[in-house]
Amino acid sequence: MRTLYTGATVFDGTGAAPAPADVVVDGDRIVEVGPGLDGDTRVDLAGAVLLPGFIDCHVHVTVDGIDTLKHLGDPYSLRYYQTVRNLGDLLDTGLTTVRDAGGADLGTKVAVDTGVVRGPRLRIAVTMLSQTGGHADPWLPSGSCVPVLPVTPGAPQPVVDGPDEMRLRVRELVRAGADWVKVAASGGVMSPRTDPRRAQFSAEELHAAVTEAAAADLGVMAHAQGGGGIRNAVRAGVRSIEHGIYLDDELIEMMCERGTVLVPTLLAPHSVLSAAASGAAFSEQSQRKVAEIVEAHADSFRRAIAAGVTVAMGTDAIGYPHGRNLEELDLMRAGGMTPHRALHAATGAAAALLGLDGDLGTIAPGKRADLVALRGDITDLTGLRDRIALVVKDGLPVAGPLTHETHQESRTA
Repeated sequence: MRTLYTGATVFDGTGAAPAPADVVVDGDRIVEVGPGLDGDTRVDLAGAVLLPGFIDCHVHVTVDGIDTLKHLGDPYSLRYYQTVRNLGDLLDTGLTTVRDAGGADLGTKVAVDTGVVRGPRLRIAVTMLSQTGGHADPWLPSGSCVPVLPVTPGAPQPVVDGPDEMRLRVRELVRAGADWVKVAASGGVMSPRTDPRRAQFSAEELHAAVTEAAAADLGVMAHAQGGGGIRNAVRAGVRSIEHGIYLDDELIEMMCERGTVLVPTLLAPHSVLSAAASGAAFSEQSQRKVAEIVEAHADSFRRAIAAGVTVAMGTDAIGYPHGRNLEELDLMRAGGMTPHRALHAATGAAAALLGLDGDLGTIAPGKRADLVALRGDITDLTGLRDRIALVVKDGLPVAGPLTHETHQESRTA
């Protein structure tokens, strides 16, 4: 059955200016885009903008806040039920694809793919790898180990030292079903005993990760906040730098030359500060670090944008409830991106980073029918979640106020 989406202005995800057009979907594919089209079922989107489904390149769907004491008191299996809710909230926000940067294992991905739970399609890193004493090492000064993401049979251990161990751990990740390999190339904010400015992993270790991942046709994403870690990761050949808080002109030029994508996660520190203000219990050291990085983060992003670094949207907003992801777009705009370029970062550019641009990220014949209809001015990036009229994934309406109406019309037809 051909479904006609008509009356909307279409932002096709390529970065081109929006233009009026009809879109026809047959099954899970877009089959026609243009004026004056017809279909068996008609969905009137007058006054709305139709975009490709949004893509977030840095989420943690199994993380439900950052209150350490609360999590220690939660029953173990509770996080699985929270994950189901989180996935639904992301889909309701217009995200039809996400890259999980640690926490979601193969079972979570299969549960979405097979319709056991509703949510965006997943690309998963399973476990973030770090050195001993690094960003993903759960050791605390007390001698206790309190991992943010409990180790399970489906998730390899996060701590690895030396090129040989790195090769083994990447192979274990491939075996566990990872689509991406994630490495911590610097310290972080939420790991209390690390310094975001300090590089982690040697050049040899990072090279081993990239080489072994490439052998399995996987890309590497690097948590990298300080300049040394960013430099090592870019030289090793990672596909994306996550955060990029302390970028300098040399690093920016290097990223442009090598085509390394920046996933800035501007929303992340704001979410952590918000959680702290609401009383979430985590270390004072982490609270101090996150307060220190906000200005440097924004400045690095502005300079990267001005220099032409490729950007894909990612949020890492672990201090907020899931579903506030699209607030990242307005932070991008405030940092120097045009609204159209920010939207491209969440559609066509994000799909290209994930290697999915042959199937997703743009509205064109032959592409998978992932669509989002937004009410209001497309250049206004505020309040986007509340302006979603319809979310379509694989050709099926899955969220938004128009979903019920669309199903009703289909049954009548």
